[in-house]
Amino acid sequence: MLTSHAALGGDGQIDGRANVINVITVHWQTQKWVDVQLGYLEGNVDQPFRVFASLNGIDDPEVWRRFHFAEDLPGTHYEKLNALGRMVVDQADPADLVVFLDGDAFPVRPLFPWVATQVAEHRLVAVRRDENPGDHEPHASFCATTAGFWDEIGGDWSNYGRVLLRQLTDAEVDWLPMLRTNTHDLHPLWFGVYAHRVYHHGAGFRDRVSKVDEQAQPGLVKARPRAARSVGSLARELAQDPTRLRHLRPHHVATLGRALSKPLHTARRRHYANQAQPLSDQVFAHLASDPEFYREFDDTELSS
Repeated sequence: MLTSHAALGGDGQIDGRANVINVITVHWQTQKWVDVQLGYLEGNVDQPFRVFASLNGIDDPEVWRRFHFAEDLPGTHYEKLNALGRMVVDQADPADLVVFLDGDAFPVRPLFPWVATQVAEHRLVAVRRDENPGDHEPHASFCATTAGFWDEIGGDWSNYGRVLLRQLTDAEVDWLPMLRTNTHDLHPLWFGVYAHRVYHHGAGFRDRVSKVDEQAQPGLVKARPRAARSVGSLARELAQDPTRLRHLRPHHVATLGRALSKPLHTARRRHYANQAQPLSDQVFAHLASDPEFYREFDDTELSS
């Protein structure tokens, strides 16, 4: 069934007709974001919309029935988005909108007519997290386009959106990046408002450690092993003949050292994530009870 059936109106029209919005989202191992996300969609989308969801590790049939489509899809986060995207393209009118939305993201201000206008002009509009070092690609926390355009370019979220960026570049598409508009930051990456309209909590389904945190906390970063032989094979050789320790090359010794330090690295990440969790819980409690919570992060007054 449709999650929402808002009244048909002119704000979301493309080519003279009111278009259905097809929202694609992924929730993983917890249903805590379902009520929040659907509630903010209901409050900020005044066009008919339906939600296609991957609900991984969520067994409650009442939750599943709240979506137009729900399934526990296999694969990575981006494989799930791609699978749902293909499903929408097969069902939708080419002019219908497709909105990719992270499970911990949602609109906080009315999306229309702004989204329809930008998609008509740029063909695709998406969050771009310039504040996260090295991120230049569209981000799946929010991305809007048409079913026809997504089909035309064979839209693909693989490799953290870098494949999609290449597709847009190859097609010479002037896509519109939605940038962070926070006027107040509790964290340089989490709790972000983009283009004044979309909120992304960040790390709502995993440990709360980002590239920003890792750069500020060098102990959180684990170097990649470069030795040809695995730690397991080295350990077996040494167990058979401990004298081989004298003949190990420097990069083999470094590999063993990294393996021994891995538990410490994991503990550091867990400790940092645990420290950040109370702040995340505090923000979640606020956003779950107050639809004006986003003004704590972006107090800009929009003219329209």
